Amino acid sequence: MLLKTLETMGPLHGYGIARRIEQMSDDALKLNEGTVYASLMRLLQRRWISASWGASENNRKARFYTITKFGRRQLTRETKNWDRIAGVMARLLRAAARS
Repeated sequence: MLLKTLETMGPLHGYGIARRIEQMSDDALKLNEGTVYASLMRLLQRRWISASWGASENNRKARFYTITKFGRRQLTRETKNWDRIAGVMARLLRAAARS
């Protein structure tokens, strides 16, 4: 979700990423900021995102995250895997409903 948000929205700070995901899920997902930042650190370590300092909307110092070339490749792999798993689940649920 973090990679897709950055791919779609461009550079964002952690709070902005969390709020965007909540907004896109119609508030079905409530993200703890600690969880978001831990995930961002893992993505940074894997070089799937990069970070730079800038000013937020309210002119505060904030770290902005951007998806990298490696992150885009990983997002493609993860999307294909999700589509495959979702397809399998849909087939299984349809088969179970017919039984």
